[in-house]
Amino acid sequence: MSPTHETANGGRRLVIVESPAKAKTIKGYLGPGYVVEASVGHIRDLPGGAAEVPAKYKGESWARLGVNVDHDFEPLYVVNSDKKDQVKKLKELLAESDELLLATDEDREGEAIAWHLQEVLKPKVPVKRMVFHEITKDAIQNAVRNPRGLNQRLVDAQETRRILDRLYGYEVSPVLWKKVMPRLSAGRVQSVATRLVVERERERMAFRSAEYWDLTGTFAAGQAGDASAGAGAGPGATGDPATFGARLTTVDGRRVAQGRDFGSDGQLKDPSAVLHLDEEGARALAAALENTDFAVRSVESKPYRRSPYAPFRTTTLQQEASRKLGFGAKSTMQVAQKLYENGFITYMRTDSTTLSDTAVAAARAQVTQLYGADYLPDKPRTYAGKVKNAQEAHEAIRPSGDRFRTPAETGLTGDQFKLYELIWKRTVASQMKDAVGQSVTVKVGGRSADGRDAEFSATGKIITFHGFLKAYVEGADDPNAELDDRERRLPQVAEGDPLRAEEMSVDGHATKPPARYTEATLVKELEEREIGRPSTYASIISTILDRRYVFKKGTALVPSFLSFAVVGLLEKHFGRLVDYDFTAKMEDDLDRIAAGSAEAVPWLRRFYFGEGGEGGEAQAGEAAAAGNGDGDHLGGLKELVSDLGAIDAKGVSSFPVGEGITLRVGRYGPYVEGPSEKEGEPGRRADVPDDLPPDELTVDYAKELLAKPSGDFELGTDPESGRPIVARDGRYGPYVTEVLPEGTPKTGKNAVKPRTASLFRSMSLDTVTLQDALKLLSLPRVVGVDPESGNEITAQNGRYGPYLKKGTDSRSLESEEQIFNITLDEALEIYSKPKQRGRAAAKPPLKELGNDPETDRPVVVKDGRFGPYVTDGETNATLRRDDDVETITPERGFELLAEKRAKGPAKKKTAAKKTTAKKTAAKKTTAKKTAAKKTTAKKTTAKKSATKKTAATKKSAAEESASSDISSQE
Repeated sequence: MSPTHETANGGRRLVIVESPAKAKTIKGYLGPGYVVEASVGHIRDLPGGAAEVPAKYKGESWARLGVNVDHDFEPLYVVNSDKKDQVKKLKELLAESDELLLATDEDREGEAIAWHLQEVLKPKVPVKRMVFHEITKDAIQNAVRNPRGLNQRLVDAQETRRILDRLYGYEVSPVLWKKVMPRLSAGRVQSVATRLVVERERERMAFRSAEYWDLTGTFAAGQAGDASAGAGAGPGATGDPATFGARLTTVDGRRVAQGRDFGSDGQLKDPSAVLHLDEEGARALAAALENTDFAVRSVESKPYRRSPYAPFRTTTLQQEASRKLGFGAKSTMQVAQKLYENGFITYMRTDSTTLSDTAVAAARAQVTQLYGADYLPDKPRTYAGKVKNAQEAHEAIRPSGDRFRTPAETGLTGDQFKLYELIWKRTVASQMKDAVGQSVTVKVGGRSADGRDAEFSATGKIITFHGFLKAYVEGADDPNAELDDRERRLPQVAEGDPLRAEEMSVDGHATKPPARYTEATLVKELEEREIGRPSTYASIISTILDRRYVFKKGTALVPSFLSFAVVGLLEKHFGRLVDYDFTAKMEDDLDRIAAGSAEAVPWLRRFYFGEGGEGGEAQAGEAAAAGNGDGDHLGGLKELVSDLGAIDAKGVSSFPVGEGITLRVGRYGPYVEGPSEKEGEPGRRADVPDDLPPDELTVDYAKELLAKPSGDFELGTDPESGRPIVARDGRYGPYVTEVLPEGTPKTGKNAVKPRTASLFRSMSLDTVTLQDALKLLSLPRVVGVDPESGNEITAQNGRYGPYLKKGTDSRSLESEEQIFNITLDEALEIYSKPKQRGRAAAKPPLKELGNDPETDRPVVVKDGRFGPYVTDGETNATLRRDDDVETITPERGFELLAEKRAKGPAKKKTAAKKTTAKKTAAKKTTAKKTAAKKTTAKKTTAKKSATKKTAATKKSAAEESASSDISSQE
């Protein structure tokens, strides 16, 4: 045993964490006597497919689920194929150790990983649970001194959650495959999150805008021609403005209608309560008020006070990082994970807003040091948790240690610096004094030339002591919202002071539909409805984006037409499973299981088999969780998915647009279908752009699509064939084709295929001409004949770009235009040079995104054969459908690369050997002759083969050794 791993009593401890980065940091704090190794996440899970189910279980009826529903929902766990080597390594290290410390994260998932490690490794030495919420030297050493045992209740809760999600996904997803489209997925929380986004879009589609008008007056103290009139008028000594704006609030005592007074139907909620001004009425009133004498009718002053925000927890960090830094929820958690693992912040999956005494002392010390004692409250601030059943960790997210490093002291760069700075500012600000000041409301009145009384109102705010706002100001979901540190000063005026109107502007407004969710507001909505756990929101949003249920338009989350079909089916036939209250109740019960007040098996039995199902009686609390609490009989999940005959597949994927036009979600994407011209026949159809927001599919737009059934653009007639030539926008890009006469056979021996050619990248459907199309359809173009070989050289456009072909020898061209203008001499010159092997010269990047926070390598956007992609030189990730080269942010690029790394390297497919019928027949007819020859050949070449094999083995070993040396040097 190596002496560097021996403890004081001669033993050795093996510490297992989840990630290599975390292992590296912790190892530095433990020193001799400890071996720190990573499990690299989960080491085992339920089978991911039939191939992972062990042979002895393949015949079981429950094998596809990976959960034995007939035997107390016993899960079938298998070691992940990509973790077998790591498990082997851990077992070898454990065999040389005297104690095992499981140091996975201190939450449900971390507890479950520790349990799985114990179950798989089967240690014969003492096992202890080592827990901490920050990776600092003191925290790690304290965790070693104060270990605990596994919390089986947390394990049970996580295991129940995993089984529940498996049952939900594996039973409901096949319904979507059969009734909507293959390869779709349903999930306990992802389906509910998708429903929220769809419902918001439905609200937008049903919304009808209303127009309303009002007036804004610009007022100055004093009457016309007398700027000094009125006591207290004019700007004050503190730099108050000379003029101020005020909005019209009432006319003859009736409040002027604003946006909040209109319903989603565009009508006033209570017409008798407000005055609705149209443009004509507003302009007439403005004209009547031109020469009116105005005066201050009232001045109301109130003290203003704003207290600091609580320190970050998981969801508030995700929301604020989205608002201020433009990070997605997943990107935020990835960056936070790095900060945690490298010892910069405390654990980032937490429901708590509490700070330890050490952290409070550190924050207060920095307040005094950086802002002065005037900004430090007399007593430390405490924050009560607002999250129901908060249980994930003990502290809020804060800088680690008993002394906080300022952002400049960390040495961090890029996204890690930005996120650390955000967390640091929020934490320090949470221990600062309130911001105080005065808020003022001034009401201004006057009577118009036609005798109407008009009253205007202006509000102001002066901050006399900024307090915590010196360190931190929270962002807002509404981009037009006024932030807390914004001041609005008004002139010093008193009641009765005369005012003159310098300008009277007429303002038109239109009510707006409810805003789409962003990642930040969707996280907020899920948390407020108590759906899911804060630690899972990032993966939920990532899932619905990856599944194409939702796409991004800027920062907004837009549901696809596919999600309308999926949500519609679930609402109609599985309403309970996507009910918001039901989903929240399930979360409550998982919390009760974790707390020990409910048992997992009876609860799962009721959820799956239903009330009074095969599992017997369930507890009253569990009945409420699985049902609606009204005592009615409710079937379980198994019963819900057993009868699919009532589900109309066409119906769930069809949505009326208007005037007989229907939107349908087909296997290859959405399309609109017009009314049928003949009974029993489908109407005209046209594809709908995949990225079209549903609320933009109007009747007029649908008619426009149908006017060009296949996206056809008539270009003219081919003078040689007499056939019409059209340009079309296909699913794989724009192309041109000829239209064959009616009656032309399309199948069989006499089938005729129309000539077709893709447009060059420099062409577009809007500008392509008949001449362009005829040139494209003429390809391949004969450049000439090679005088040496006599082979014809052609120029053509292929899947991987333009190229020359001579027999079987192909050479790439630099541009598509060369296909038409390259000469024979130029082609021969290309062929005279040695064929370039490997990749062609690299194209310049389309965009630079900066250094990846995970690898610290420069990330760029490049144009590849399958479209644009992001790369850091080692990992490549193709841009998604809703990503755009011009608008993609660095954070989005880093997120795509992180997702690609998480998936690991692509598995190489083993090519199957092709055996043709002729070869098989030949083998049979010559079997006897061949056998005799093989017998002789084996004897005569045995010695030669042995010699060659030995030589080859030695060569291979030498090459492998050399390769290893090179790798180690790199």
